[in-house]
Amino acid sequence: MTTTFPPSQLLQRLSVRIDRLWQRVPLMDRWLTAELAGPLLFGVAAFTTVSLSVGVVFELVRKVAEAGLPLLAAAQVLALSLPGFLVLSFPMATLMATLLAYSRLSSTSELTALRSIGVATWRMVAPGLVVALLMSLLTFVFNDAIVPGSNLLAANTLDSALGRAISSQRGQNVVYSRFGQLRSRVPGQDAGEGLTQLFYAKEFKDGQMEGITLLDFSLESQQQILTAERAIWNDPKAMWEFRNGRIVTIDNQTSSTTSARFDNYFYPFTKAPLERAQLPTDATKMTVLQAIRAEQILAQAGDQKEARRLRVRIQEKFAFPAICLVFGLIGSSLGVRPNARTSRSQGFGISVLLIFGYYLMSFIFSSVGVQGTLPPFFAAWLPVMIGLAGGLYLLRQASR
Repeated sequence: MTTTFPPSQLLQRLSVRIDRLWQRVPLMDRWLTAELAGPLLFGVAAFTTVSLSVGVVFELVRKVAEAGLPLLAAAQVLALSLPGFLVLSFPMATLMATLLAYSRLSSTSELTALRSIGVATWRMVAPGLVVALLMSLLTFVFNDAIVPGSNLLAANTLDSALGRAISSQRGQNVVYSRFGQLRSRVPGQDAGEGLTQLFYAKEFKDGQMEGITLLDFSLESQQQILTAERAIWNDPKAMWEFRNGRIVTIDNQTSSTTSARFDNYFYPFTKAPLERAQLPTDATKMTVLQAIRAEQILAQAGDQKEARRLRVRIQEKFAFPAICLVFGLIGSSLGVRPNARTSRSQGFGISVLLIFGYYLMSFIFSSVGVQGTLPPFFAAWLPVMIGLAGGLYLLRQASR
């Protein structure tokens, strides 16, 4: 027999359990975590407000004044854009919180008192690193589960309010190339591998392709050119249904050409062109799984440059949350130095400089990775590794 509790009682029981777990945490860790909470919330609010104002608010005000964007739609776009800027503020706030909290404790000699009873420097910064790790996990969850959907919905809401076509339902110049084994005219003879089909659609609209041209090179010494007004993917048959078109077959051995018109024609081909047309063009509007699928489709289509760019972006989706841990280590190491004195305004300024330098380094490595000079993994993770090494060096200096 199962016992059910009302929601209020469940919340009360959960609160009691959390409080019991919190009481098991050592007193020093609870004290330091509480000192970090205030600056962390302040940093999130401050950096989110600044970045949201620069990134969205000014542009929305201009659209309201010049393009007639309704105020309600502008408010919706602003609210939907908020998660993306919250994610950007989490690493900055972590750096500022650790720097300010530990600097204040150092300036009031509270950390000196801990040192006098034998508490090691690394033990003092441990709560800051735990908070930074939790912020990294929160950043990853936001960045993968919330931000892609909210960014896409914000773009669609803005386009709809301005009377433009919704970007997720339309696409232009869809190109998909397929490579594979070529079929030989002679049975049992290998014709090698190469480009088998090249699919082009002038436009993707309302679930169907329009203005189709399909080049078929799968049979050696013969090419087929298929053109159609539109094409629809048929799920039961797992084939494309082309409508109102023509097939032209060119035989290189006999130099003959045949042509035939059709009203409906089913062609066995992959669904990948449809999947590619439906993909967001911006990696920030994709989850990790969507980005991995997009990279696979681009690699199959032979678009190596875009596939490489997405491989870098996929690695960055994992590396970006780790910035919280990097900044937490750097901020704690700078703040825990003996007699460190940093005001809130100074902490804000130092945070901005460190953040600018780190993001500049990340941008350079990312660009090098997209060009193919660096493997995607190192293009995304080298800034994190360099940041962690710098933080450990600062922590070692503070421990002397």
